[in-house]
Amino acid sequence: MKFQELIGLAVFDVEEGKEIGKISDVLISVDWKIQALELEGKGFFNSSAKSVSWEDIMAYGEDAVMIRNQQAVRKTGADDIQYTYILGKNKLKDLNVLTEDGVLLGKVTDVYFDQEMGNTILGLEISDGFVSDLMEGRKWLPLTQDMSIGKNAIMVPPMSEERLEKTIHSVNG
Repeated sequence: MKFQELIGLAVFDVEEGKEIGKISDVLISVDWKIQALELEGKGFFNSSAKSVSWEDIMAYGEDAVMIRNQQAVRKTGADDIQYTYILGKNKLKDLNVLTEDGVLLGKVTDVYFDQEMGNTILGLEISDGFVSDLMEGRKWLPLTQDMSIGKNAIMVPPMSEERLEKTIHSVNG
């Protein structure tokens, strides 16, 4: 599954069958794990976000995310958010992917994770530009331990260009 498929999904409280909100972003830790899902409704001048910790998610699929009850929704302070997918100052989307020997592989367009493996991120979808996407398609770079998120780029080991693969097509994309 890709992060882009999570954005906009409804979050439901299983105990009451009530829709709590919709997912607006994914919060990510420095060690490439999904920490939480951010819900819509963060105020413009508000320094905290409503989120659901990954551990509080009972199930998720292509139509909805299920949590036990509304107590799973918490406020997350801006200082507690390491990285996000599409919003905020430390976002992964559109970040350059650079090898340590100076080769630009492209920009992050999406992030893959495996539903069977919980909050483990598998890899990055990378675009090398519109024309390249049309002619060759986007590429997928499997995640390795020596990839790191920097301020202006994701740093990957030399020779990562050889590890690029055609994108994985999922149900929604």
